[in-house]
Amino acid sequence: MSRRTIVLLLVVLLVVGSLVAGFWLTRTAADREGIVNLFEILPSQDRLVLKPDVFQDLPGWRDDAVGEALPAFLRSCARIDALPDGAPVSDKGSEASAGKAEDWRPVCAEAARLPPGDREAARRFFETRFQPWAARNNRNPLGLFTGYYEPLLHGSRRRHGRYTVPLYGRPPELVMVDLGRFRDDLRGKRIAGKVEKGSLVPFADRKEIDAGALAGRKLEIVWVDDPVDAFFLQVQGSGRVELAEGGEMRVGYAAQNGRPYTSIGRALIQSRALNPETVSLQTIRAWLEAHPDKIDDVLEKDASYVFFQEVKGEGPMGAEGVPLTPGRSMAVDLNYLPLGVPLWLSAGVPAPEAGQPDRKLHRLLVAQDTGGAIRGPVRGDLFWGFGPEAEALAGRMKHRGKLWVLLPKGIDPRRAPAGR
Repeated sequence: MSRRTIVLLLVVLLVVGSLVAGFWLTRTAADREGIVNLFEILPSQDRLVLKPDVFQDLPGWRDDAVGEALPAFLRSCARIDALPDGAPVSDKGSEASAGKAEDWRPVCAEAARLPPGDREAARRFFETRFQPWAARNNRNPLGLFTGYYEPLLHGSRRRHGRYTVPLYGRPPELVMVDLGRFRDDLRGKRIAGKVEKGSLVPFADRKEIDAGALAGRKLEIVWVDDPVDAFFLQVQGSGRVELAEGGEMRVGYAAQNGRPYTSIGRALIQSRALNPETVSLQTIRAWLEAHPDKIDDVLEKDASYVFFQEVKGEGPMGAEGVPLTPGRSMAVDLNYLPLGVPLWLSAGVPAPEAGQPDRKLHRLLVAQDTGGAIRGPVRGDLFWGFGPEAEALAGRMKHRGKLWVLLPKGIDPRRAPAGR
């Protein structure tokens, strides 16, 4: 190699090194942790990493009215109290162990005795009885947090006039399979289908169902007037229907056809119909309303289809089987986090009105639900409730944040649950 070639290589290395160093020095600590993964030879798979922390270091811990999360927590406690002592708190196959029912009984009993409205008593309760665990995806503490709500639709119990879009109940031939019951390494994995000639085969997808695959079988529980509203109801998982006959019915998730969820927002971004910086429930709906001839084609990109049941009494119900609490219930990925545990969230949230600057949210929540789009260790979907403000917040929430898991002292979530 000539001297000139060596000099040129040294110059190139110095320039590249300077650029990398300058870029590195302009990043925050959290960014640097994310950048590390870019230089790994193989991309890392999602993996929940939990590290013990202290309440004093939780962003905004002193600012939240944590007592407002107690009703949601007590609902989870009621579910846990019904379990036998040796039963795990969550049987959904999460990576983090939340201990057994007997580990939670003392803290649940103490929570039930707290004086209502006493914010400081609630704060002391969590500080003395719980240990916060900072959650990371491998080395990255940042995750995506979105929102959902309970929508209002307009419908009728019988098909007539403008009420032509069915909400189907669960077909009797639909088979839901928990694969974890067959193999330990498949805990948390589920499939669905139907049996034909002794074999489980895929169930009809959205396009086939919309084309009439289930028509004429009296599976319709209600007819609504808007296919877009019906689609977004499936995304949200539950809602209310104002009936033409008078009154209102509440519907909740009953089952899903087993097909993978596909975001139509992402599909519209890929086709350059929408901008990734501004995509939201509101902008997706506006685009669909402006292109009625393309509604079917866009909605059918999501092969997943949700079936409903009429819900009597209090609701909406989450995957834990308890009613959700607006602003205090969170949907999580059950492959990583168990149901029923308190969570501390520090993330950005949109202002109630579009055009206003985003806000910072520091809030105590409870893991009480899940969803097809909720995937990853540091990932959550905050339930905002019912009404126009809830819809506005949920539709535009797409923010980065950090998450902590709160567990009774003495429980080490890094120990794999029994049977894994």
